Amino acid sequence: MLSQSDTPTRSDPTQPDNPHAAGVIPEVVPPLPRPRSHARDLPWRTAFGWLRLGWRDLWTAPLPSLAYGLGVFLVSLALVWGLFRFEADYALFPALAGFLVVGPMIAAGLYEKSRRIEEGLPVGLPPMLFVRLRSGPSGIFAGVMLLGLFLLWMRAAVLIYALFFGMVAFPGTDEILPMLLLTPTGWALLLVGAAVGALFAAFAFAIGVFSMPMLLAERTDALSALAISMAMVWANRPVMIAWGAITAALFALSLLTLGLALILVFPLLGHATWHAYRTLRAPAETVPDPRMFIPPA
Repeated sequence: MLSQSDTPTRSDPTQPDNPHAAGVIPEVVPPLPRPRSHARDLPWRTAFGWLRLGWRDLWTAPLPSLAYGLGVFLVSLALVWGLFRFEADYALFPALAGFLVVGPMIAAGLYEKSRRIEEGLPVGLPPMLFVRLRSGPSGIFAGVMLLGLFLLWMRAAVLIYALFFGMVAFPGTDEILPMLLLTPTGWALLLVGAAVGALFAAFAFAIGVFSMPMLLAERTDALSALAISMAMVWANRPVMIAWGAITAALFALSLLTLGLALILVFPLLGHATWHAYRTLRAPAETVPDPRMFIPPA
């Protein structure tokens, strides 16, 4: 005979038979998708392949690219003239170094030309000057952030000068070079300035090199583009260190020619940067064989 405790109890008819519906057992949530990997395991010599592809784009309908480079050269001359005209030549060297910070923003038209060549669209100067970013106003916001970083670098350079030479008026470009090269104080300033400038340059390069091409080609926001650009650079350090060295070397060559080489160098770097972005941003399974980017020995 069953005791009362052994008698099966009837479930409450008001309670659902499915315990998930009653909230007793939580629903199983599927795992989040793994973050997209940006590592492409490309050899450092791939950077020279990007340069070769940029050279090809430069000479595909070359007049718009050369006109773009000429415009950058003339604007640079105007800025240098303005610094001397308003006795602000103390900012000349930081401004020249800071050009690398805002360079990716200025090169948006060159990315557009390479994109049009890639998609078989007609190229010309008007679409390069009036670029329509797929991300809309986010491109403006990213440009403002890069400009703010440039102004921060300019301010840091002035503070470094004051740290070593005090509140002494800038003696002029004709006297500052001997002070920098022939005095212990000048050597210390160059050492500290180079270290601080390298940090600014590395950070600006990481967040800027791919953010503007991304805002041109994809629908995203400025902060995401800047962060993804840094992630892409970090995940592909060997080839990106090589690309940064190539960029710095060509920019130094432009300075040795008093900026005249910018007419050719700036479009070349802009077009090549587009191909670097397309290679590293593509899904890993669709990345071309790295050997196709490496020039023959």
